[in-house]
Amino acid sequence: MTSEAGLRTADDEAHLAFAKSENRVIVTHDDDFLRMASEIWDHPGIAYCHLEARSVGEIIRALQLVYDVLTPAEIRGRIEFL
Repeated sequence: MTSEAGLRTADDEAHLAFAKSENRVIVTHDDDFLRMASEIWDHPGIAYCHLEARSVGEIIRALQLVYDVLTPAEIRGRIEFL
């Protein structure tokens, strides 16, 4: 999605603004989003996984679980650690 949205070289604030405008959860390995999420409460949600902590398949399964269990209203303003 980053490339399609023209955000490949954009800063984190631009990514967060796009996610807010599209009401999309950010899936990231970037620790900076943890800091940003502690300062900004009106984001659509962040799914965070430390780099190399899980395989791609494990991340996908964790994201599917988050999708199955939480509504958009429930994840709004939260960080889900995968």
